[in-house]
Amino acid sequence: MGAVSSRNEQIELVDATGRGEPDPPFPWAAAIDSTYSTRDAIDALALAPFLRGDQPFARQAHLDRVRPDAPLRPADSRIVRSVADDDSSAVLAAGDGWSLRAVRWAGGSATIEVTAARDELAVAVLAAATAGAVQPPGADTTVEMGFWHMDSRRPLRRRRRITAPDWPQIRGNYAAGVAASLDRLMALEVADIRGRLVLLHGEPGTGKTTALRALARAWAPWCQVDCVVDPEELFSNPGYLMEVAAGADGDDAGRWRLLVLEDCDELIRGEAKEAAGQKLSRLLNLTDGMLGQGRNVLIAITTNEDLSRLHPAVVRPGRCLAQIEVGRLSVVEAVDWLAGQDCPAGDPIDARGATLAELVARRDGEIMIASADDRSTSVGMYL
Repeated sequence: MGAVSSRNEQIELVDATGRGEPDPPFPWAAAIDSTYSTRDAIDALALAPFLRGDQPFARQAHLDRVRPDAPLRPADSRIVRSVADDDSSAVLAAGDGWSLRAVRWAGGSATIEVTAARDELAVAVLAAATAGAVQPPGADTTVEMGFWHMDSRRPLRRRRRITAPDWPQIRGNYAAGVAASLDRLMALEVADIRGRLVLLHGEPGTGKTTALRALARAWAPWCQVDCVVDPEELFSNPGYLMEVAAGADGDDAGRWRLLVLEDCDELIRGEAKEAAGQKLSRLLNLTDGMLGQGRNVLIAITTNEDLSRLHPAVVRPGRCLAQIEVGRLSVVEAVDWLAGQDCPAGDPIDARGATLAELVARRDGEIMIASADDRSTSVGMYL
């Protein structure tokens, strides 16, 4: 095992016994500098026996709903390296003829990778490491979601488990026509994928974000959902875009991914080409251009813009998998919603109907914080 240099220079992994044995048939070197972390070192060390050829067989598993007390390694293994932070932990363990790297995220998921001298040994070690590690589904109402953002040095993705409603339980929060369209969206499978863009538009408070959380749960068996918290930066920075398009380490290569971009009004409205420069072009390239080729990536965008104000390139035929206007409930639907919540109708519903946020405020009692001089500004809800 090599030493780590404090300068930006190349190091080599050599025989750990120190007996001066000949170089392996496939020598490997890693350049490590001050930008690398202890996690990066574990990743490099885990690759070493595979690249040298000592352990040429590899097996990997990705787990959800991991038990907090699960060791994620065989009982007879020894820990070679271990590191933990607020968001994740990683362990490098070893045994006779095999090595194991286990990475656990705060959201409750984990990835385990085993290399071994024989394939049957890799299979056995992986089975021992994962045995009893997953909690039964039960009444789990959460899904794992990734959150991308660009820090000062590089793109970062954090995993979190978020509360995700079951679609049938919240279907009544939407107008009949909207609910019917969302029924079809929730029921989609991989074989049904045609376009790559899911567009939800409508005024604030109509439940677009809530629908996307339900979609993450409905699609969980075949699709990983990631939220990009800084979409403007994503389409301004080609390196960031390439990283997100490629996916995070540990992702199942055969699983689809849905990138969620919320409130992207400036990016996709009609005058976006002039205002946003290359950003719109890069978005479209990710959906069905060269950048999107060979990648199982879908993009979901929420916007408060009216459909007539959106850029025609965004809504052209064949690009959108779904294009749904999430609007207000009608007067009748709003009254029925309140009755179903055992909430008195109170003041008459506006002739335009009501948003979900307005109905929730009626049910729960609207809480407002306003200055003494200006009480005319309404406080909405993020739904």
